Amino acid sequence: MLHLIIADSELELVPKSIAEHPAVVNYARRRGKKPEEVILDSTYHHSVLRKLEDGERRGRPDIVHLCLLNALESIANKEGLLRVYVHTRNDEVIYIKPETRLPRNYNRFLGLMESLFKKRAVPENLELLRIEEKTLEELVREINPDGVFVMHEGGELMKPRDFGKVLAELSDPVVIVGGFPHGDFRSKIEGRKISLYREPLMAWTVVNEVIVAFEFSML
Repeated sequence: MLHLIIADSELELVPKSIAEHPAVVNYARRRGKKPEEVILDSTYHHSVLRKLEDGERRGRPDIVHLCLLNALESIANKEGLLRVYVHTRNDEVIYIKPETRLPRNYNRFLGLMESLFKKRAVPENLELLRIEEKTLEELVREINPDGVFVMHEGGELMKPRDFGKVLAELSDPVVIVGGFPHGDFRSKIEGRKISLYREPLMAWTVVNEVIVAFEFSML
C-alpha cells in the first residue's frame, strides 16, 4: 500500500486578521458566505496576501485540487493500492476514502473544502472526507510506514521507474509531496529525499510520476 501525503498544503480558510479586508468581504458576499467561511485563494485575494506571513506562497488550494484529481483517479487507487492524505499549513489532516470522487470543477471543489472545514466531515453520513488537527509528524507515526520518502528538488536524483521499484519492495511506504508553490517544507520531516528530475516539477506532476512509477512495478 502506497501512502501519499500532500504536505504543508496551502489550503486554509481566510485568516481572521484579513477577514474584514474589502477584497475578502466582497468575495464572500458574492459567494453568499461569511468572510471567515471561505477558502483563501490567491486568485481572488491576491491584493491582501501581502499582509500575511508567507503571503507569497499562501492561498493555493488549486495545487491540492490537481494533486487529488491525479491521485484519486489513478489505477493504483482503483486497485486499492493507494491511500491519500492532505496535511495543511495549520497542522490539519484531511483523510480521504479511496472511493471519493472529487468535483472536477474548481469552484465546486472550493465549496466542498469550505463545507469540510465547517462540518469536519463530508458528507456527514459517509465521511468520505474528514479533517482532524494533527501534525505531519503525527500522521506519519500513525501510518507507521516501513519507509518515508520526501520529494525534494535537492534530493537524490532517481529515475521514476527506479523509484517505483524501491516503493514496490516495501509494504507500506510513505511518499511526501509539498502542497505549496515554491520554497521548502515548513514542517520537520525525517525521510529520504528524492528528486525525479534535474529541474523543479509542479506538485501534481510529481504526484502523477510517483503513482505511475509505482503502478508500473506493482501491476
